[in-house]
Formats: sequence, C-alpha cells, structure tokens
Amino acid sequence: MAQTVHNPDQYMSDLRQILAQGRKRLGILVGAGGPAGILVDKASGRAKAGGVPLIPVISKLTSEVTTALAGKYSGVLKAIVADLGGKPNIEQILSRVRTLADALGKSEVHGFDGSKYEEMSKDICKEIGKAVSVELPFESTPYSELAGWIGGTVRDHPFEIFTPNYDLLFEQAFERAHIPYFDGFCGSDEPFFDPATIANDELPPRWARVWKLHGSLGWDVNSRNEIIRGKGKSATRLIYPTHLKYDDTQKLPYTALFERLKTFLRMPDCLLITAGFSFSDKHLKSVIDESLAANRGAAVLAFQLDDLDPEGPTCELARRRANMSVYARDAAIINCVRAPWRPGELPHPAWGAIRASYWGTQVGKTDSCFLLGEFAALARYITLTKAEQVEPPATVPTPASRAKV
Repeated sequence: MAQTVHNPDQYMSDLRQILAQGRKRLGILVGAGGPAGILVDKASGRAKAGGVPLIPVISKLTSEVTTALAGKYSGVLKAIVADLGGKPNIEQILSRVRTLADALGKSEVHGFDGSKYEEMSKDICKEIGKAVSVELPFESTPYSELAGWIGGTVRDHPFEIFTPNYDLLFEQAFERAHIPYFDGFCGSDEPFFDPATIANDELPPRWARVWKLHGSLGWDVNSRNEIIRGKGKSATRLIYPTHLKYDDTQKLPYTALFERLKTFLRMPDCLLITAGFSFSDKHLKSVIDESLAANRGAAVLAFQLDDLDPEGPTCELARRRANMSVYARDAAIINCVRAPWRPGELPHPAWGAIRASYWGTQVGKTDSCFLLGEFAALARYITLTKAEQVEPPATVPTPASRAKV
C-alpha cells in the first residue's frame, strides 16, 4: 500500500490564490510565538540576528516574573505552584491568585488573606507589563510587513487580527504606517469600549480590526467603573482576565471580543490562520472547536514551529475537525489525515523561487522541511502573494534553537 503524503506545493498554491484574490473573509490569530520570533539586541532593542526574543515565550516569562517576585512572595508562590501541579505558567498562577483574592476575604490560605492576594495579583501584572512593554523595532518585522500588506490590498471584507498577547506591537505597526484600524474603543480623552460597533461591523473594509482577547497594556478602569483605553504601558491590571474576578461591566470587553471570534468563524467562507499559537489555551481552543463544528464553511490553518508530534493540543483538534489543518515542520494533518510532507514536481518553472519561501533547510540542519511555522517566514509569504519575484527568505532558525511556545 502506497504511503500517504501531503504535497506542500499544492496547499501553498491554494493559499497564495486565496490571499491574492481578496474575496474570502480572512483573519489571523497570533500567539506568543509571534513576538518571540523577533530577535533583538537586548541593549538597544534593534533587530539583530542571534539576539534575544523581543518578548519571551510563556515559560521564560514565567521564570522572569517569579524570580522578580521571589523576595516578596517566595513561600506563597511555591505553595501555589505545588497546588497547581506540573509546571504552571504565569497566567495559570495569576488565575489562582485572583481566585483566592476574590474568595477569601479575611480567611487565609498559605498565610495570605484576600487583600494580600489582591496585592500579589497587581504585582504579578506589573511584572508581566514590564516584560511586554516593548517597542517594535523600526527595522522590517513581521508586524510591519503584515500591516503594510493589509493597508495596501483591496479586499471585500476587513482583515481581522485576533491575539491573546498584551503587547502593542500590531498597534505600533499600523500607526507608524498610518493605516486605520479599530480595536473596539472609540474616543480621544478616555476612549470607551463600544460593543455595538464590534457586533455590527459597520466600519469600512479598509479598516483593519485588532481584537485583544486577553486584554492589553493601556486598558484601565475609570471612576465610573468603565473600561477605557489609552492609559499608557504602565496600565496593567486588565491583562489576562479571569471571568470569576470581574463584575458584569468589566466582563464586557472580553465576552464581546470572544463573541467576535465566534462570529468571524461562523461567517460563510472564512479562513483563520494561526501563528505562534500552541492551542493550549482551553478557552480559545473550545471557541474554535465549537465554531468549526457549527460552520462547515469555516477553515483554520494552524502553522506550527515544531515537528508535528509535540503539537498535542493542536493535533487533537485537527484529528476531529476536517476543516482544521495543521502545518508543522515535518508533517501535516489535512482533512483529518496525518502524513509527512513531500514536494512534487514544480507546478511551473517560476515556482522554484516561491517554493523556497516555504520549503528549505534550517540553520544547523541538513534535511529540508516546511518553513512557515516560523512567524517571520509566514508573514513574508503572505505579504509577497502579489509580488512577481519572490526572494527566498533568510535561513530560518531551528525549533531547537528557540524555546517552545
């Protein structure tokens, strides 16, 4: 029996045509692997090959935050980590801290009462804020390239960006290029959250949409207990919401934004591309799962940096939903079928340069592999869909050289 294989040329040709036509509803979900894939000089913040990630991946972020807080909260942090089991990340730790702050009152757990856990929650958010309060390098980056492509293409529908990241990198990229975008807030002095515009989607297609699913730097609460934006990078208390913590007013941004993701995925003929996202976020994964089940006309393409085997949560979903595909370094799951990549004959002579943008060798490796799990390579592939000449991308680092997202 012949071995089943997936030909990357076929699927990348299809994707290239979809991107170039401008008729399908398109969105991208960018996880922590997005900013982690941008390497910079730590001192200057300028892009630098072989530098450090612009924003650390969640495992590194967890280590940095817990180390910074060890002097004040060492015993409590150790106790919470032991309670959670395994190797919890900083978001899971923050969720537990906020739950205890909300539930305890004057009672104590691990020697802290509710007010102490509330203080601890704020300190965790401050440290997270310090790590993600970065400037997008002025050199070419995946964010600036995507912003330029979005602003320079004519589409029937707006391009929608979904991200659980708290940074302001997409906002900086759009603003530097003078490309209009909408993030759910309106106003100048204290921009207010406007769920009606999110739900009705009445803005022109040339405006991009940026949906911050887990909140953002700069979000705060005013004296009227309303969510507002524009309070600077030091405003951190509304990052990574826990639904038990917030009252109805403060739940509104997050529920409306998750509803927007559902709405997008239940539109006819929509495509969501995911990059730098591990699908380990259970809430986001369940929204995508339910939406794919409800709408057979939706499609999700998950581009993963690593080989296929370590991508457990992503593969589990793709094995059950034929309208979700996983494109990993060595293999893919397409139409629920797992198979290794194997390029075929070039579709036409000019395709060789195009193939080099998604298929090639990585630093320190001799085997050829699929390259678009790297956010920078994926962004470059998207932005060059209308170019007649496609230059091969710079050699892509191996997954082993980068901490797993």
